[in-house]
Amino acid sequence: MGTAQDGVLLLSESEIRGLIDEDTALEACREGFAALARGEVQQPAPLSFEFAARSGEMHAKGAQLGDAPFYSVKFAASFYENPERGLPVASGAVVVFDAETGRPRALLFDNAFLSHLRTGAAGALAADLLASPDASTVGIIGAGRQARYQLRALLGVRPVREVRVWGRTRERADEFAAEVSERYEVAATAVAGAHDAADGADIVITATPAREAVLGKEMVGAGTHITAVGADFPGKFELSPALFADATVVADRLAQCQTQGEIANALDSGELALSDVHAELGEIVIGERPGRTDPEEITIVDLTGVGALDAAVANLVTERALANGVGTPFKP
Repeated sequence: MGTAQDGVLLLSESEIRGLIDEDTALEACREGFAALARGEVQQPAPLSFEFAARSGEMHAKGAQLGDAPFYSVKFAASFYENPERGLPVASGAVVVFDAETGRPRALLFDNAFLSHLRTGAAGALAADLLASPDASTVGIIGAGRQARYQLRALLGVRPVREVRVWGRTRERADEFAAEVSERYEVAATAVAGAHDAADGADIVITATPAREAVLGKEMVGAGTHITAVGADFPGKFELSPALFADATVVADRLAQCQTQGEIANALDSGELALSDVHAELGEIVIGERPGRTDPEEITIVDLTGVGALDAAVANLVTERALANGVGTPFKP
């Protein structure tokens, strides 16, 4: 099973979960960002659809990394009324192609697992490069699936001792806090407002589908690192543009962040000039630009989600599946 003659390899979410974890995703994302910074990636602009009448959106992102044997395209959807239908908000799949022949090589039915995993890994990588080394208090704005992936990955790079979480409903925040306390033995509390989550936090994570600011400048103290992951679609933003005036600002991919995400909104507001953006994350990964240089500086990373990371994790899963005979071969 899983040889070059087997056609397209079909992989379920459960099979995919057995082939990759937070640690391997972090290293795959590190390599993906490094390849971007070295100019070794072919990565088209994302393709996005919005279904406003259904509170839904979809985007497709893909890339070819250097001389990797595969290139990949991810399709991810978020339909925010799905819980009322008894369905998860997020769904999706990844198509992996042979880079030599262009033929489909694998179809990963991951239900957005890989997208969430690589976003969590990107957040942890950013925190590792930009947050204070002893950062231990985390404020999380958002209590959904991505908030969980962000925290789980962050625990691998920082000595987290306290978590404060705010969600759009207190019930979800309570559930998240209880889960954190039980699973990770970390003190976790659901709080009444976003300001309570951010107050005194060393790291603030925003992971909501907001289209208005949920984190204001007055909520953030000196030395805080902010990982903003919710604004993955044009028109979304979570941070007040005023936050950018005195912060060290890092983009996952600057060309993309100019059209969507926090940087785009801050540019439109006039609070940020393009020349004020400190670096792309990959430039810090390879040492071309410094990370945090002052204990008192506020750092912001704008994670809009780049295709290079989708390709990095999908390629890794496909290689491991082929090597270990995982998945179901399908001959079209």
